[in-house]
This record gives sequence, C-alpha cells and structure tokens, in this order.
Amino acid sequence: MTAVAAPPRLVVMGPSGAGKSLVGAALAERLRHAFPGIAFIDADDLHPAANVEKMRAGVPLVDDDRWPWLRLVGEALAAGDDGRVVACSALRRAYRDAIRAACPDAAFVELVVPVEDLGDRIADRPGHFMPPTLLASQLEALEPLADDEAGVMVENVGPVDEVVTRAIAALRTGW
Repeated sequence: MTAVAAPPRLVVMGPSGAGKSLVGAALAERLRHAFPGIAFIDADDLHPAANVEKMRAGVPLVDDDRWPWLRLVGEALAAGDDGRVVACSALRRAYRDAIRAACPDAAFVELVVPVEDLGDRIADRPGHFMPPTLLASQLEALEPLADDEAGVMVENVGPVDEVVTRAIAALRTGW
C-alpha cells in the first residue's frame, strides 16, 4: 500500500502584480484533482479595513500593521484538513516565519516576474486597492526564498496553465 500525500498548504507569494491571485486560484483548481477539498484564499481578503485604507491612500504598511494580518493568513492556511492555497505577498523571511508559526507545514511558491512587467500589470488592475506607487516599497522589502525554506521559485511568464504546471513539477521534488 502506498502512502497518500497530505493535502498541501501552499502560499503563492511575491510583490504586487506578480500574479499571486490568478496563479493561486489556478493552482488550487489543478490540485483539486488529487485533493478534492483544497480551497483557495486570497490574503487580501483577510486585511483589516485600516490596512486597506492605508494602501488605498498610497501609504505603505508597517510591520505593526502586518503582524495581525499574517497571523490570520497562517491560521487560514492551517484551517481544515483538505489543504489550502493562499495568495499572500509574504515578502520578507520574517513574514513567512509568522505564517509558518501558525502553519508549520506551509510551503511557498515564489512567483518571479521581470520588474518592468510588474508595473504594467499593476497599472492594468483598475479598482485594486494597491496603487502602483507602492511597488517600489514592495520590491525593496522582497527577500527571496532562502535555500532552507520549504518552497520553490517559479517564473510567472507565459500562460497561467504553464506556470501552474511548472509550479507543480517544482513542488513535487519536495512532496
């Protein structure tokens, strides 16, 4: 008898415009073939209203704004037995550590996108609370996944289905 893999708990991470929500939702959908109950959660939906209003106003969040939100992200990721895919910036190692504190088996999929493409993608998102003016602060904060962190880096270029295929192939080496 072969062991069945535990449902994954994945964070699709990267700066604004990296495609976290799009790739995360598609990844969860693809993983439902093996894990029928897996859910997708956009961490933007977990932000307190005060955080959203700050970002709408073009004010970068500070860590005191982020810690309660990251706790909620980790708790949402850990909830249930069917696995989760969460889209969350998780830009710094300390932020990923906060998520892992609530969900120790979390693994990360860092989406890598050329900087010039990020700006174009953000500009093409009308109505989103994250203005293009905050991209520089996100890129400044970004600490790529370290070798000792569970996860993979995946280039987010090309069709979403191909990005998801690359992500799953990269993750399989750790499953």
